[in-house]
Amino acid sequence: MTPCVLCRAHILAVFRGTGLLLLMLVAVVSLACASELEEDVPVSGGVSSAAGAPRSGKDIFAATCATCHGAEGEGQPAWRIARADGTRPAPPLNGDGHTWHHADDLLYVIVSRGGKTQESPLFPSFKSTMPAFGDQYSHEEIVAVLTYVKSLWAGKTVQGASFIELQAEKSETNPFPPPP
Repeated sequence: MTPCVLCRAHILAVFRGTGLLLLMLVAVVSLACASELEEDVPVSGGVSSAAGAPRSGKDIFAATCATCHGAEGEGQPAWRIARADGTRPAPPLNGDGHTWHHADDLLYVIVSRGGKTQESPLFPSFKSTMPAFGDQYSHEEIVAVLTYVKSLWAGKTVQGASFIELQAEKSETNPFPPPP
């Protein structure tokens, strides 16, 4: 497994290393929990314009995220290639990119505060155009969207461990922040 160019969390994880036995144990435990991951989790607090039904993460994704990341989370073409201004096209969120490498807390920060939060002098080549959605969506809605995004990783594995399992392991110590 090669670390992705832009993923600090992944690079740190490679240097930290994880014992194969621990990884297998986490995979077994996570597999039992992965069946509870729902693709279309309704959220409270948000109401769709159609029939007043609670909006789900899937609905919010379709209305907002799909504009850049694609209807199926496939991302934009050539997403790894920087444009003249240093930004990159929107990456895939369906597991073909590196989103699954990040724990829940970082995913939440990126969605709520925008991608600029990840720009750093340590990685000057990384520039983000990801807007912040914390003022547009509630805490519960952002969590629902991220839960939906995780459902797009179903069936994807690396070295026998599912993306959902690996991401859940990282999120145990770095979960979504509590609601405000």
